[in-house]
Amino acid sequence: MSGAGGGRAGGGLLVVGDVVTDVVARHRGPLAPATDTAADIRTVPGGAGANAACWAAHAGCPDVRLLARVGQDSAAWHDLRLRRSGVRPLLIPDADAPTATVIALVDTATAERTFLTDSGAVHRMNPADWSPDLLDGIAHLHLSGYLLFADRSRQLALAARESAYQAGVTVSLDPASTGFIGDLGVERFLATTEGMDVLLPNADEAAFLTGLPEPADAAAKLSRQFPLVAVTLGAAGALVATGGEVVARVAAPEVVALDSTGAGDAFTGAFLAARLSGASPAEAAAAGCRAGALAVGLVGGRPEVGAG
Repeated sequence: MSGAGGGRAGGGLLVVGDVVTDVVARHRGPLAPATDTAADIRTVPGGAGANAACWAAHAGCPDVRLLARVGQDSAAWHDLRLRRSGVRPLLIPDADAPTATVIALVDTATAERTFLTDSGAVHRMNPADWSPDLLDGIAHLHLSGYLLFADRSRQLALAARESAYQAGVTVSLDPASTGFIGDLGVERFLATTEGMDVLLPNADEAAFLTGLPEPADAAAKLSRQFPLVAVTLGAAGALVATGGEVVARVAAPEVVALDSTGAGDAFTGAFLAARLSGASPAEAAAAGCRAGALAVGLVGGRPEVGAG
């Protein structure tokens, strides 16, 4: 489908971003300082880019590829899990840095989470990892915002964006983190991302980028810079803005939340898969909300696949 964020009919989705080893610790209630807090702890594959790719494949996109850099010691483990999720991995093993690791502290009383992040090999991605040939057969390029927060990986993201523009491939971005945006600076972030076709922030990121606390106002303002903006609102669903105004509001299914990790990535993957299949922005947002509702019922950030 042509148009903002629609991509070219019949093409695949290339995600450039992060693969992460997630250590998810689920505890109930506040952490107890200077002593033990009982928790259920699991190690699962994650990463915003990788999660979004897996959810896009789960949503029916037949050709999903992921370019990422991982630690050499865990490359095979991550490669296998991506393939089992229907994603074609384009992983670059790094002998000098480990795979990024995130410790996710999840309060089971609220399903909210706090992240401790070691970016590892993610920020070692660089323009040498990129080739315009990676866009062969690709209709849409999605960039994980985490790439923007280090000089080398930011240059990779900009090189990929430029190649996409030259090839007529649409580009989307997940802003990733208010904390990292704050470190980079809002003005610099907006200048760096100017001209991208689709922005997929959550409500906190949209407010942070605009200074407007009301999500609809923030979405409308962002859509004056980005042709299509979809803002996720958690249990309240999502809204879509184009041309400086909100054009759709979508409700989320009612679910019992177990772990909110990866819900935004699920929205992103399903939204992009729907757009590539010809869905309107509102229909794509509804598909994203359904995927997000599935995600919060799972531990970790990816759809369930066979054990192993």
